Amino acid sequence: MEAQVITTVICGLLIAVGIAGIVVPVLPGSITIAASVLIWALVLQSTLGWVVFGLGAVLVAIGAGASAVLTGKRLKARRIPNHSIVVGIVAGLVGMFVIPVLGLFIGFAAGLLLSEYVRQRDFGLALASSGVALKAMGIGILVELGCAFAAGSIWTIGVLVHFFA
Repeated sequence: MEAQVITTVICGLLIAVGIAGIVVPVLPGSITIAASVLIWALVLQSTLGWVVFGLGAVLVAIGAGASAVLTGKRLKARRIPNHSIVVGIVAGLVGMFVIPVLGLFIGFAAGLLLSEYVRQRDFGLALASSGVALKAMGIGILVELGCAFAAGSIWTIGVLVHFFA
């Protein structure tokens, strides 16, 4: 029983880290959540653990998949090239070290805007396409975050049922 309690606490912390990893994409958020729920199910070795893992894994996969599809679809519709996104990511990583907390987001937006300006040679068009890219990525993050919260909620219900039923 003590191993189950310790594992439950560690898995809860890992789920919180995974949720933070979705918002601040430095950590592998969805993967961390799925792995945490899998570890919990392996230690629990009960039907409840496997049902919670199955539901949680499906939700996390739906969230990650929907995020990728929604973001990719909007970026392709506006013909925003991958290299602009890569420049934004690199600038975001640099910004993360230059400006604590907000640097990742500021660096990403600035790098994306700069890349789009170099590509289009028109600030208005660059601003518009960068705005579309940022909205698309924001919507993707929100969808993935919603599914991660749902997976975390299912895990929490599973913990309550296991320990208090």
